[in-house]
Amino acid sequence: MQWLSRLVSARPRTVIAVAAFVVFACAVIGGPLPGLLDGGDDFDDPGSPSAHAAALIARATGAEATPGVVAVVPTPTGATSPQARRDVAAVAARLRAVDGIASVGLPAAGDASSTARDGSSVLVTATLSSDASEADVATDAQAALAGTPAILGGGVVAGEQVGAQVQSDLARAELLVMPLLFVLAFLIFRSPVAALVPVVVGASTVMVTFFALLVVDAAAMSVSVFALNLVTGLGLGLAVDYSLLMVSRFREELAGGLAPRAAAVATVRTAGRTVVFSALTVSTALASLLVFPQNFLRSMGVAGIVVPLAAALVTLTLVPATLALLGRRIDAFTPRRWVRREPTSAALPRTGWYRLSHRVLGRPVVVAVVVGAALIALGSPFLGVRFTAVDASMLPTDHSARQAQDVMERTYPGDASAPVLVAVNAGPGAAAQVKAYRQDVARVAAGSLVSPAREVAEGVWRIDVVPPGSQLDQGTKDLVQNLRAIESPLQAEVGGQTARFLDQQDVLAQRIPWALALLVGTTFIILFVMTRSVVLPIKAVLLNGLTIAATFGLLVLIFQDGHLEGLLGFTSQGALEATQPVLLFAIAFALSTDYGTFLLARILEARRAGASDREAVSIGLARTGRIVTAAALLMVAAIGAFATSEIVFIKLVGVGTALSVLIDATVIRAFLVPALMGLLGRANWWAPSWLGGPRRAARAGRESTV
Repeated sequence: MQWLSRLVSARPRTVIAVAAFVVFACAVIGGPLPGLLDGGDDFDDPGSPSAHAAALIARATGAEATPGVVAVVPTPTGATSPQARRDVAAVAARLRAVDGIASVGLPAAGDASSTARDGSSVLVTATLSSDASEADVATDAQAALAGTPAILGGGVVAGEQVGAQVQSDLARAELLVMPLLFVLAFLIFRSPVAALVPVVVGASTVMVTFFALLVVDAAAMSVSVFALNLVTGLGLGLAVDYSLLMVSRFREELAGGLAPRAAAVATVRTAGRTVVFSALTVSTALASLLVFPQNFLRSMGVAGIVVPLAAALVTLTLVPATLALLGRRIDAFTPRRWVRREPTSAALPRTGWYRLSHRVLGRPVVVAVVVGAALIALGSPFLGVRFTAVDASMLPTDHSARQAQDVMERTYPGDASAPVLVAVNAGPGAAAQVKAYRQDVARVAAGSLVSPAREVAEGVWRIDVVPPGSQLDQGTKDLVQNLRAIESPLQAEVGGQTARFLDQQDVLAQRIPWALALLVGTTFIILFVMTRSVVLPIKAVLLNGLTIAATFGLLVLIFQDGHLEGLLGFTSQGALEATQPVLLFAIAFALSTDYGTFLLARILEARRAGASDREAVSIGLARTGRIVTAAALLMVAAIGAFATSEIVFIKLVGVGTALSVLIDATVIRAFLVPALMGLLGRANWWAPSWLGGPRRAARAGRESTV
């Protein structure tokens, strides 16, 4: 930090020029990233039994195992009328002409699963070639059926429409959040020049991250389009928070009598150190998502590693160089009476945050019990959480994929476009064994439509089962489990949407303990290095848990139970998409720890200066209360803007992150942290003797400033 502080203060113009060139290059190269990503099978485990079943059929036939495109063809004259047959044939012909479609399925005579109960429509399904581009097929199929009454849906079409909606939401959020951040920063800093700093840093962070993810997508792994929302929201939020921290400290150093360049050096050595710890904490917390096999979560993990490091890099170079160059002109164009002055040490006892901390420290047991109980009560609805899968229901009702799914769920006895797939690798000469196995399948699937066993390639057979219920009702889940429990000498795998959902639940349950261990372990280590205390990291983890519990409870009330549907503009799916709590847990945990480092660093600094344990807490809260609250507001504006998304689960992440930040930056930091630190007293700084004990805590106090 000393080397960096000297560099940015000695050559600020050079640092700014180099940073500007790098950001411009990243923007030119990485700017097209949103149009290059997709969200195909981002939520599935590629190593699951359902994936193996689909892969077996795809290898044998050269086509996907299940239809990716579904056309709901209205038949107002009746499903069997001559006009209906002509309409269905016309739709089928158009789909056959689409490049990448391997086969088109028409409803067979007497096939109840492909005909609406009231005869108002029939289904035409299309299966893609294994090497087809899903995005191209979806685009071409929509163009081919334009002007026809058919409603086009299916997983491939839904995926393309979701990707297009994500890009639209991203552009709208950026247009909304940039001016909002500037206005909020202006209200906080009371200076247009100071307010521009976080906005520029935020935009630079996003461009640097886009470039890094473009490299990752080209060289290492496919990056999900959904990661762009995290990049934009978290990137802007963290960059603004770090800029706020640096500018506030710079003003404090100027008020203390330092010259501008000396103040910039002091800012890097103090607030810069906290920025580094914060970036490491957020990166390692979100790196826990890499333990999951789903591309959605892995992409979020990669983005979560890159974003904080990019934000820290930009902040620690561009901001201090700009501050050193501007000096006291940071408050240019601001009337003198508007300029915000950081309180001096003598003035701290008169601040509201200082007085609040003394009230809390006067009754720490009452505050801890009441606030803790309230947060636990808020979290209790999560005990009744239900989970669902990603499908077309997450789209707004004006998208054809959503309309097609709604029609099928409402008027069809089962979903013939997404059957439960039984793939059998029997080898040559096993027809008799497969026939016997099919009889077992029919017995287990009584009440469902069971197709004959078809040999799609030598030794490879498939059986389709269309259950009477929806894909994720309990009866269909039980059917998949029962099919998997059939004992047979044949190698049989059960796939399809329901099986994919069950496999997703299984792998999440298996990997969550590992993710938690990584998340908690790395956070503990980083906070221990910062504080040299064993107690403070444990307390931080427990308080983070309370924040997350309260947030999850509120999300169940809002998104599962449907409260605030009208205000937030969504239709509840009656459940939460299963991967979103995992993602939100990592984000909320990371940001909670992030704000905790701001407060802990100033408490440590006060202890270094000789303050008592209680007084150090009051001083720390007084010094950071306004900063953390302002940072929280800016983060809510940055990532909460995605509450305007038309995709339900992205809206959930935006709302959930905003709630967790507000809860943590207000209730936790203002009440629970000081209450618990007051109760524990000197025990806050305890560490076993073999880790250095009190000597290390004292040294941490000498080193840690913000």
